[in-house]
Amino acid sequence: MHFSSYPNAADMMQSLSVELVTDLLGALAKNGKATLAVPGGSTPGPLFDLLSLADFDWTNVTIMLTDERWVSTDSPRSNTALIRNRLLVNAAASANYVALYKDGFEPEAGAVALSKQVENLPIDVILLGMGADMHTASLFPGAAELAWAQSPEAAAVVSMVPVTGDLEPRVTLSANVLESANRTHVLILGDEKKAALMVAETADPYEAPIAQFLPNAKVHWSPS
Repeated sequence: MHFSSYPNAADMMQSLSVELVTDLLGALAKNGKATLAVPGGSTPGPLFDLLSLADFDWTNVTIMLTDERWVSTDSPRSNTALIRNRLLVNAAASANYVALYKDGFEPEAGAVALSKQVENLPIDVILLGMGADMHTASLFPGAAELAWAQSPEAAAVVSMVPVTGDLEPRVTLSANVLESANRTHVLILGDEKKAALMVAETADPYEAPIAQFLPNAKVHWSPS
């Protein structure tokens, strides 16, 4: 794990946006196309604002989420809504987008359909978040589906029910897909998450799912 700290979130977002663009340009130069996987939630919003302004050929970039709440894409709880409003705008409006949601499907059947859609889509660059409980994407400690999601035999997309009962069912890229990225970045804010990261570095991935991805990751942290 490579750990980078910044004095504040603004500096971190600026630096990370440059790194992500550099990684994408490298993939485009090598392969003629690139895939970027990103998390939802509130933390990466300012980063998406900066990325959307990067002036290069987005038409050969595919953007996808690492996980999604199983709600309609017009719901305020939808990560897709965040991506459309803050990343797929400005220069990045021409990027391709793969939504992790299938209207009219239940999460389990939707995950099967989505797996067929993304299983042959290699991830060049991935940005992960981490919760204070050391979950990443929608790989939640204690979830009944976690062992399957972390299995090498898991499908590309799996359904997940968070252990906190008031949260919506989710779908998430499985651990082997998340781990397959050529470049992995982790974005965290605050002292609580830094402390959790230090625990996760030597923890069992079943107890701390982020742990599986740290050996090859660059972690970006600021206190606030």
